[in-house]
Amino acid sequence: MELILVVVGAILVTAIAHRRGLEPALIIVVIGIAASFLPGFEAPELDSHILLTVVLPPLLYSAALDFSFPTFLRNIRPILGLGVGLVVVTAFAVAAVSSWLVVVPLTFGTALILGAIVAPPDAVTAVAVGRKLGLPKKVMAILTGESLINDAAALTLFSIAVAQVAGSHTFIENPFLLFGYSAVLGPIVGAALGLVTLWIRKRLANPGLETIQGLVVPFAAFIAAEEFHASGVLAVVVAGFVVGNGTLGAGYQTRLQERYVWNSVDVLLEAFVFAYIGLHLRFVLEDLREAHESLGEVAVASLIVLFLVMAIRPISVLMMFGRGKLSRHVENRLSVPVPAAGGRGALGTRRRGKPPAKWRSLIDRRSLTWQESVVVSWTGMRGVVTLAAAAAIPVTTAAGEPFPERATIQAIAFVASVGTLLIQGATLPPLISRLQLSEDESAYEREQTLKAERVVYEAADEVLAEFRANPPQGLDPRVLAEIRNTIARHSQDADEMPDPATHTLRAEVFGSLYLDVLAAQRAALITERDEGRMEDEAARAMLERLDLQEAGVSARLESRL
Repeated sequence: MELILVVVGAILVTAIAHRRGLEPALIIVVIGIAASFLPGFEAPELDSHILLTVVLPPLLYSAALDFSFPTFLRNIRPILGLGVGLVVVTAFAVAAVSSWLVVVPLTFGTALILGAIVAPPDAVTAVAVGRKLGLPKKVMAILTGESLINDAAALTLFSIAVAQVAGSHTFIENPFLLFGYSAVLGPIVGAALGLVTLWIRKRLANPGLETIQGLVVPFAAFIAAEEFHASGVLAVVVAGFVVGNGTLGAGYQTRLQERYVWNSVDVLLEAFVFAYIGLHLRFVLEDLREAHESLGEVAVASLIVLFLVMAIRPISVLMMFGRGKLSRHVENRLSVPVPAAGGRGALGTRRRGKPPAKWRSLIDRRSLTWQESVVVSWTGMRGVVTLAAAAAIPVTTAAGEPFPERATIQAIAFVASVGTLLIQGATLPPLISRLQLSEDESAYEREQTLKAERVVYEAADEVLAEFRANPPQGLDPRVLAEIRNTIARHSQDADEMPDPATHTLRAEVFGSLYLDVLAAQRAALITERDEGRMEDEAARAMLERLDLQEAGVSARLESRL
């Protein structure tokens, strides 16, 4: 009953925050903290593993469904740099500083748990703000892709560090081999489950059953990978990529249902996690009072960690994106042209003898501008994963003793999460406006929308031209012309539709041609997107328009039965 009340309250607060234009996560946390200090209040309790097993998989799966894998590949270099390299650097930097400090008694092992918890930023807030203010698509793709990868790296480090401190048995004793094994096998498990999901869907042919099956996939991928001691997070992400790129084989009803179902799941789970953590703050403070004479020590350590996580990201982003620009600038100033016959230039660069591999040509090598780099460096807000991982620290070790410094780690992680949300989350919108990054985005979005419309029109024209060249037998030419003209207008007038109850040749030809046009339009959009000639967001928006168009026409036709 308590959990239901938490969910209902979190949903109400989210609705009010959206109506007021406020950040729901921060408002929910603040109200949860206030509620935790009410006299006689008892916070609802969940097993430490439930938060990571129940909350995280659907959130990651939903994000992967809505993210194009080709877009992920085009931006693979910055995504891996931020999602893996920066997470590892942040985790070990926080661990080194926290264990060195004498403010709180953290060993390197417990400090590494803290570092892994606070290392992954949550892109939900940044992406929402960026979409509202019109951030460049490349920046949006990098932030979204990073959020899918950084959780896997952080949680793998987290599980390894917890096992070492708790003294529990691990599948592979060497932590580096365990990390590599987890990173390799997790995607394999996810890809296999994604392919199985698509195979089952083709045989279900029922929108309701397909949607229910989709709700099971993230949990199945996560649990199956964890049973093999692999990364459940990577399994969920890869399963989402596979299923998301295979949804064109499903019916329009399935796609529309899933789109709205997963949006609702995201809102529900994020609201619940922030409310759950806020409601437990008072009890974390009580545990701290038992472990420390003064809360001032933990407060100082929390502020130091907050400063670290906010400072490491800008420095790392500058090194990642600024180093390439600096090296190219030096090379352009100091190098001489490479001889046509081959050899080396002034800086020892050699002309390539053969063009790069095809997969390399898909990678977007454009550098971020300094304004874009500044925004990326300031999108380090911590959120759901940080709070859920902090709550998932075991209460006891394998020997049955209290887990060392559990309350301290949770308190520091809480301050880091709320502090970044409050400081970076509140200042990100004015920073984007100040840098004028969204100045030309409206024109760019219109250009991409017009390109998508042109693609679907050309695809329809090709199908209609083929229909005109090879018309079916048995229909009057005037009827064929009427069918062509009606579909060319994209079936906007239901009164011109044939009556499906009659089962005439005209109705069958119309329905078949209409589906062929939609299939060609969808295939053309996917091809343009995958080859990098169209932004993923424009393609997805047009695909949704086609689904809604088919849904509207089908509903009008069915109403005649």
